[in-house]
Amino acid sequence: MKTVINDLFDYENLKIYQSIEGFKFSLDSILLAEYVNLNKKVNNILDLCTGNAVVPLILSTKTKAHIDAFEIQESIFNLAKNSITYNKLDSQITVYNSSIKEIDMYVKSLKYDIITCNPPYFKVTNNSNINIHEEKAIARHEILITLDDIFKIASNHLNDSGKFYLVHRVERLDEIIILSRKYNLGVKNIELIKTKKNRKPSILLVCCVKNSKLGVKIGNIINIQNLSTYQKLFKEDI
Repeated sequence: MKTVINDLFDYENLKIYQSIEGFKFSLDSILLAEYVNLNKKVNNILDLCTGNAVVPLILSTKTKAHIDAFEIQESIFNLAKNSITYNKLDSQITVYNSSIKEIDMYVKSLKYDIITCNPPYFKVTNNSNINIHEEKAIARHEILITLDDIFKIASNHLNDSGKFYLVHRVERLDEIIILSRKYNLGVKNIELIKTKKNRKPSILLVCCVKNSKLGVKIGNIINIQNLSTYQKLFKEDI
């Protein structure tokens, strides 16, 4: 696999390995990392479906907390590992080449203060338009992991009152709410993102809190068209 080292958008001094023809990180990962609310009480973070580790890399600029990350595809895991090493973050970020369904093999008894996830967005149905490139297909469709799996794992590995941050498609909000209640991860905040002024929101950011009381805050719709930076895009303390 041919790779290239790119700047990680406008995050000063961060570089990231990417495949020239295969997997590349999306804007959604940057939005997710910016959405996470961090404070000095956060000691450990878990990033599920990490891809080439965009979320852990960005979070490392905002916290000293240790970050574990899981990526099932070996080729993409190698990109993540190389990026972490290149940025001299091996002591802060640990990435595992494993399915998150097997997380207990690595961190069985560990509970996290924060869990993040940019998962595959699309269900696999008879009408699914699945990419012929296997690497991209697995990243985009629920071939190896489902949203139900992700909520279950997040619930099992969060501390009480721990926060689960998810980026997804707007059309799956109803399912996200149902799963949040099923696994005692109450939705506390929702942010809606649109990529162009005249379009409806297409990206959804959700913060869930384990064993939380009822009550949801919904932010104003954010238009990200032509933004030069996504830093400090979300200001409300969740």
